[in-house]
Order: sequence, then structure tokens, then C-alpha cells
Amino acid sequence: MTQIDRALRSNIKLRHLQLLVALDQFRHLGRTAEFLSVSQPAVSKMLSEVESMLELTLFDRSTRGTEPTSSGQALIRFARSVLAEYERTRDEIAAVASGAAGRTRVGAMVVAMPVLLAGAVKLLKQRSTLATVLVEEGDLTRLLPRLRMGELDLFVGRLEPGYAAPDLVTEALFDEPMVAVVKHGHALMRRKKPGWNDLAGMPCVLPPPWASLRVKLEQTFFRHGLNPPSDIIETSSFLALSTFVQQRDAAGFLARSVALHFQREGLFDVLAIEVPIELPPIGLITVRGRRLTPSSEQLMACLRLTAESIRQSDPQAKARKPATRRQRTA
Repeated sequence: MTQIDRALRSNIKLRHLQLLVALDQFRHLGRTAEFLSVSQPAVSKMLSEVESMLELTLFDRSTRGTEPTSSGQALIRFARSVLAEYERTRDEIAAVASGAAGRTRVGAMVVAMPVLLAGAVKLLKQRSTLATVLVEEGDLTRLLPRLRMGELDLFVGRLEPGYAAPDLVTEALFDEPMVAVVKHGHALMRRKKPGWNDLAGMPCVLPPPWASLRVKLEQTFFRHGLNPPSDIIETSSFLALSTFVQQRDAAGFLARSVALHFQREGLFDVLAIEVPIELPPIGLITVRGRRLTPSSEQLMACLRLTAESIRQSDPQAKARKPATRRQRTA
């Protein structure tokens, strides 16, 4: 353990950490060498240097490529965290030197993208045109690990209770119901009272089977004495939902503010069908104890202001009590 401690404190260099992350990404010496613009022997030599320093085998080599060992996986997590902090510090220093407002990296679910996050970024840009926002779309399963690694500064989306943990700080902004949507001009819009029986008999775009929303939607069909639709597409992608709603005359389910936004754009029509599903609030997640850049702090302030305007414009987007604004997840 003394040897590992000495190596981590004194001998491991940034290029070694970059190598480990690249090897984990490509799992192949040749492709890693190409990515790093060095020769394959140079990659092999550098990896051997790190393993010799630590007196550990970090990657198993075979004709099929490279695979991290358990020790390698631990060091890769460390490398990703250090490199993320390095990039954050580099960007912050560069922003101060150039007079810019800096850079923030956001992981966002579809539910937050077109209204909440877009409105907040607009406010941020009004305050500082030079502020840079990197946005990565995805769900909690993909984005939370990146948040914990430091590759993202904050997450905005639904605060699913199943992902709560002591190392995360949540801030609930507002509650928002789901609605059913069809493409603009769909024949179903001409019915006075469309119902769940109409949805059960038509193509539908539903969340993946593992999503809590999928289970709740299927339970709603059952409560109406109906089987869930059999002609379905399963996706968590907004682009896929939009494509199949348009091309297959399907119905889909979206957060109300998102659906209303795209109804105004002429993309969807919102069906007059109540979707009585209780969902987690829309909000923010950050990592407890991690220092945020000034740009990230500004964006969070803009997200709060935008959430307030959403609540004021749509009575169904209920406000959360201030007491739950910043809380420890447990």
C-alpha cells in the first residue's frame, strides 16, 4: 500500500491518467494509440510504466483487446475524477483570464430540455453572452455516474426516489403532470371525448420496460379495464418519440410543459385525456461537498427563475414548498 500511495502522490502524471481513460474507452492498444496520436509501442510502454509504479496489473491483454482488472477499474475511476477536476479548473482559470463567464456541464432529461433548461440558458446568456453550457441528454442511469465522476456539474430532470443517495443533494423545483400527445391534425383530435380505449387500440410510444412511468401507464390501462396497447415502440428518446408519433400516427406521453411547448410549435396536439399518474418532481441534483463553478451557480439560479415562470404560466405545474428546496437524499 505504501508503494501505491507513493506512486499516486509523486509519480503518476496527467498523461498516465489520460492513457488509462482512453484504454478503458477503446479496450484496444492500437485504437488507443491512434486516439492519443502516439505509436502502439509507446502506449504499451506507458501502461507498463504505470503498472510497474503501482506494482499492479491494471489491464489484461489478449488478442481480442484489453480488459481492466478490478484494480484497473478503481484507478480508472480515480483518473476520470482527476481529469474532470483538471478540466473544470483549467476552464475556470481561462474564463477569468479572458473575462468570460466560464463553462458549466449539465446532464438533462428530455422532460427538462425544451422549456426549463432552454429558458434558463436564455437567461444565463442574457447575463453573460460568453458563458458556455455543455448539455448532455440522457436518463438517470447514464447521467448520474458521470455526475459523480465530476464529468458533469449538475443534473436537471425528474428526481426519481430510487436513485437517492447520501452523496447527492436534490432541489425540487415543481411538480408536473403527464399528458398524451398525437401529431398535429390527428383524426383523434376531432373526437369530443377521446379516452383510454382509443389509446389502447392505436400505436403508442411508451417508455422502456424498466422505467417507473411505463409501469404506471400500464396500470392506468388496467384500471380502465383495458389491456395496454400491443402495437408499441419503447424508447426514452424524444427524437424517437417524435419520429414515431409523426410517421405512425401513434400516441405518446410527455410532461405537460414539454407537450404544450411543441403544440405551440405545431408539432403535437395534446389530447383531452386525463393522465392520473403521480410522478417525482422536476428538479436539480448536485454532488454533496463539490465546489461548483460560478457559471454553474448562475445557471442554477436561472433554472430556479425559469421554474417559477413555468409555475406561474401553468397552474398544473405545482410549486414545491421551500422546505424541500435543498435537501439530503436518503
